[in-house]
Amino acid sequence: MATFQSVLSFASAIALCVASFGCIYAHNAGFTTELVHRDSPKSPLYNSQQTHLQRWNKAMRRSVSRVHHFQRTAATVSPKEVESEIIANGGEYLMSLSLGTPPFEILAIADTGSDLIWTQCTPCDKCYKQIAPLFDPKSSKTYRDLSCDTRQCQNLGESSSCSSEQLCQYSYYYGDRSFTNGNLAVDTVTLPSTNGGPVYFPKTVIGCGRRNNGTFDKKDSGIIGLGGGPMSLISQMGSSVGGKFSYCLVPFSSESAGNSSKLHFGRNAVVSGSGVQSTPLISKNPDTFYYLTLEAMSVGDKKIEFGGSSFGGSEGNIIIDSGTSLTLFPVNFFTEFATAVENAVINGERTQDASGLLSHCYRPTPDLKVPVITAHFNGADVVLQTLNTFILISDDVLCLAFNSTQSGAIFGNVAQMNFLIGYDIQGKSVSFKPTDCTQL
Repeated sequence: MATFQSVLSFASAIALCVASFGCIYAHNAGFTTELVHRDSPKSPLYNSQQTHLQRWNKAMRRSVSRVHHFQRTAATVSPKEVESEIIANGGEYLMSLSLGTPPFEILAIADTGSDLIWTQCTPCDKCYKQIAPLFDPKSSKTYRDLSCDTRQCQNLGESSSCSSEQLCQYSYYYGDRSFTNGNLAVDTVTLPSTNGGPVYFPKTVIGCGRRNNGTFDKKDSGIIGLGGGPMSLISQMGSSVGGKFSYCLVPFSSESAGNSSKLHFGRNAVVSGSGVQSTPLISKNPDTFYYLTLEAMSVGDKKIEFGGSSFGGSEGNIIIDSGTSLTLFPVNFFTEFATAVENAVINGERTQDASGLLSHCYRPTPDLKVPVITAHFNGADVVLQTLNTFILISDDVLCLAFNSTQSGAIFGNVAQMNFLIGYDIQGKSVSFKPTDCTQL
């Protein structure tokens, strides 16, 4: 029989859970949220007038532009299971969440390369054109601006300033010259679930953008930072999801058929079973990005050692990123790698990419045979399928889904498709499991 003290302790624990971030999920089974590619018919950004070639050209240009985002930082109780559905914004993905009480739904870019969760707020001094209504913090019973002396404000470092009312102001500048400025605040974040009711995260730090501009689309409302820094959605979920999230990106052809990708959190995010390959997650500055160690790439039987990148050191020499379409290597390594691919292609008739963005293209004839390509990370040999390594740009052009960059190195989302990819922030690892993502 339970004692009075044990009942009191249980009641106190429940009260603490209700007041804290994440404890309230301890006894639930978890949830799933949807991720949808921007060029999917399910996406509000879908343009039926664009050709397949035009969509790919825009996605590739975003990949090239996004490199600058990594050259400059984006701004100079049992675990809960969460799964969320993603929408790709031409290389970026979109996801829905709600802010405030009552919940106000927004559609924003889900970005593993940035931290802050922010949306455009009214009144707005200088906002990019947005079709959907702007979030009005006065309509939320749980919205609170943060003062300058709070820990959350201090976490922003040089990206914060103080208003005349002693309220914390944030300023984030992205590599493509986009920016957002506004009030740092806390409010309840609600995530939709594809396998249950909505899940609530009270007192989540958000940015209420009052001055925002750049390359944002009028059909989205901001950015949901999924990076490794303290302000990201992942970090703020903390122990409630056990520091774990994963995603499974469906191929573009499957997106067109109405399938969507998934974003998982907590125990649902554990990647296990046959075929799993794991590699250490390397801690480096800035802590926003997810650094892995690439040791080599194999083209058929030819193994090419990776000499590193401008990220410095032999460890953490490449970033894994869901927001970049292409995989990008330093110029010298890419030249050697692409030459090996060219030498291994059988019955390959060279042709040109009309956009000029991709350098190694072939006519997809019935007798064309392309090599198996393997990414050798520290402790993980990830064997890529043809859908990860070559892009069908048009009916008569098939191109290598890799390119060169003057700085850094990025393992892009084409290479990640049809892999269940799990991030264990506490365990410092990233896992890959070959998976038919349309079946999740």
